[in-house]
Amino acid sequence: MVEDARFEDGKESPLRLKALDADDLNVIAALVQDAVFPAAEMQWDRKARRFALLLNRFRWEDADNAPRHGHERVQSVLVFEDVIRVQSQGVDKSDPEMVFSLLSIAFTPGEDGSGRIELTLAGDGAIAFEVEALEVILRDVTRPYGAPSGKAPSHPS
Repeated sequence: MVEDARFEDGKESPLRLKALDADDLNVIAALVQDAVFPAAEMQWDRKARRFALLLNRFRWEDADNAPRHGHERVQSVLVFEDVIRVQSQGVDKSDPEMVFSLLSIAFTPGEDGSGRIELTLAGDGAIAFEVEALEVILRDVTRPYGAPSGKAPSHPS
């Protein structure tokens, strides 16, 4: 019998996750809730059909250890593959220093594995992707560091 990974399994090591269905994407969405990123760290490679974000995400998977080492964040790359089209609303791309906060990720399936992924941002912003197939990758790329606020955001839903 194969056992699914548990939320607690990633506590002290970097995350490397891939979502190929809506249930997988829900796990990644919970882990990146309240992540922050500057406009300069968004990139759509139209030719490769890839949209990527470099996020500073709260380490929800290790929040129980905060009394030992404090609340932590880590830089992670969030990659959306097979992107056909990108749309945004309320996202000012002209200011590379503008910082966005990711509230949620949702997937609406289409025909034959295609669909729409929508990132909801704080302040009524949104980024949507039309995808040929659902493939999302989350990978931590730095060591954890102390959360600048010293606090945890409200717990993911």
